[in-house]
Amino acid sequence: MISRNSHVVRYSTVMIAVHWMTAFLIMAAWITSEGGRHVVANPPLLHFSFGLAVLVLVVPRLVLHFLGQTPPALDEHRPGLALAARIGHAVLYAFLIGLPLSGWYAASRLGVSVSFFGIGLPAIAAPVQGAPGLIAEIHENAGTVILYLAGLHVLMAGWHHFVFRDGTLRRMSPF
Repeated sequence: MISRNSHVVRYSTVMIAVHWMTAFLIMAAWITSEGGRHVVANPPLLHFSFGLAVLVLVVPRLVLHFLGQTPPALDEHRPGLALAARIGHAVLYAFLIGLPLSGWYAASRLGVSVSFFGIGLPAIAAPVQGAPGLIAEIHENAGTVILYLAGLHVLMAGWHHFVFRDGTLRRMSPF
């Protein structure tokens, strides 16, 4: 079928690449995650690297966004959806920043050295003998929550594509 919006303003190639790399890294970090104190004996180095790579990729996303390098929202005629999209994206960004930082903090509390693809990073908290604390627990659970949020993000993109036929999905398509 023909889209109601014949002229779709796409995201830049850089934003599209960063978006899909972030999605891949989130899945890779989740798949390589380990929980509990046994990470002290066998640190999940790939998990650390994938998670910190997500944090690194947030920087160009935010810079390009604040420089106005993202196309305008297509929901100008649906103010409720536009607001929901802004809130949803803000929550995703909070997770993209908070998850890697909370993981780094939790590893530091466990006394585990964190590295970013072989580059050692300093601890950001003092190690403790007991449980690493609430932030570590939040990190473990938030890793699954971000997958649900990403799933909702995908569902909304599909809703826009198949129901509204407004070109939203094509704006971020790598093809």
